[in-house]
Amino acid sequence: MADKDDLRQQMIEAFEGADYPISSPMDLVPALPDGPSTAFESGNFSMTAMELNTKLSGGDFPYDSAEDFVDDIVDELEDQDLI
Repeated sequence: MADKDDLRQQMIEAFEGADYPISSPMDLVPALPDGPSTAFESGNFSMTAMELNTKLSGGDFPYDSAEDFVDDIVDELEDQDLI
């Protein structure tokens, strides 16, 4: 079982270097430590940033902070029973 708080922290750390506000997922790529291959892992959950982009609805852009963006990601992953 994935630790939601751990995943949230991993994502915030990965996305916080972006130049906010962001208007699309592509605005995040330069901030990611391993680009689209940046992986988020906890328990039985493992997904790269690119995989996240394909699984999610696209978000409610623009986002003003990494925390706001990650909150939406985690909520959507929960809604899809992925975590």
